[in-house]
Amino acid sequence: MIRWTLVALAGLSLGAPPLVAPDSAPVAPAADSTSGQLHALIDAAHGASPLVCGLAARNIGNGWGWGGDAPVTPLPRIERVRSHEHRAPLSNPDVAFLAGNLDASDPCVQEIAVRMLAQEETEQAVRALTDRLTATDSSTRLAAALGLGLMQPPSAVEPLLRAIQDRAGSVRANAVWALGRIGDGRAVRPATARLGDQDDLVREAAAGALGHLDSASAIPALTRLLAHDPVARVRRVAAWALAELDAKSARDALTAALSGDGNAIVREMCAWAIGELGDGQAPAALIKAAADDGDEQVRETAVWALGEIGDAAAADQLGKVLRADRSVRVRRTAAWTLGQLDLRSAPDGLLDALGDSDRELRLTAAWTLSQIGDVRALPQLRAALAKESDAGARKAEIRALIHSGERTERLTELLDSQDPAVREAAIRGIARHGGVDPWPWPQPRPRPFP
Repeated sequence: MIRWTLVALAGLSLGAPPLVAPDSAPVAPAADSTSGQLHALIDAAHGASPLVCGLAARNIGNGWGWGGDAPVTPLPRIERVRSHEHRAPLSNPDVAFLAGNLDASDPCVQEIAVRMLAQEETEQAVRALTDRLTATDSSTRLAAALGLGLMQPPSAVEPLLRAIQDRAGSVRANAVWALGRIGDGRAVRPATARLGDQDDLVREAAAGALGHLDSASAIPALTRLLAHDPVARVRRVAAWALAELDAKSARDALTAALSGDGNAIVREMCAWAIGELGDGQAPAALIKAAADDGDEQVRETAVWALGEIGDAAAADQLGKVLRADRSVRVRRTAAWTLGQLDLRSAPDGLLDALGDSDRELRLTAAWTLSQIGDVRALPQLRAALAKESDAGARKAEIRALIHSGERTERLTELLDSQDPAVREAAIRGIARHGGVDPWPWPQPRPRPFP
């Protein structure tokens, strides 16, 4: 029960509803007051396992912004699962209590204390964190930089600029990450210099920070990082940053990495970046990656990027992907992408997808055919509708029939359907012929971010 008390107190200290332990017994706070809960929280953190402490830290609910969290935390990296509404400010003694626990040797205590302190927007809290950027213990310094990155106070820029020269790589990484979150232009040159840091975590954090500092001066250095850094994570974030900076001059470097980088996470991000930078003409490397890359996520992202660029010349290749790719995720995204290309005729493969065993692919293919409006698709759409068992896909196929020029008398036949959704769609089509609401609206999977 003690281990769940820590997790519950982390939420209660923010005004969250009480958590329930695995045995369904409610966990009560140690005291009614905020101060009492705070002290109980830190007391419970002493000696807690990393797993339980990580749950408690997540329950505190700091806003994460870009990049998820700082490069280094007192505990091993954890993932956020929830957040809470803002609570009343802590008293000055409580802020001092938390600040004092930043110096603790227990990483769980540090993790809880810094995340609680980062919720405050007071000068006292900022000062407590900036003062500890020069602490003797590197774990205290990295926690302070973490807190300042979560808090993002403009007054912390100068202390953080000094901290990116710290002798500990973990502190340098957190400091440059925090500067990127604050977004002050004074950090551009120092962050660019950190792209040559011996610590790969610092280089990764610096690349991510530069993606948010909106300065074209960093583009040449990020381009070199993409081409030459030995660590895949660093190259991946460099590709992301180049897209964020709208670095069209780096398109050749991104294309080269898409074709030649040995790590799939880098190629995936390069495909995404090329799509973001798209100028209306898809590079051959993107089309080749969509067809031939050995990694499913790379192929899917390359297919998505072709839709972002909007080059109709890629339609035939996308049709081949629809027919041949072994991944249904890739085929779904290929069908969606074809709907973005302003086509006048359906490529080979799209009509075949109407008969696929995957319901979502059939739905997406029908939606895309309604975007294209190819009268030659009518026979296949009629056949697909006659066999379709899914209500959503049937609606999509009816919409495609309408937009492909189906005659009103054929739509009238659908009024005798036993499916109310089909009857509704047919009525809409007969009444407005082409003005059916644009359902469904399929979307591809989330894009990759570092």
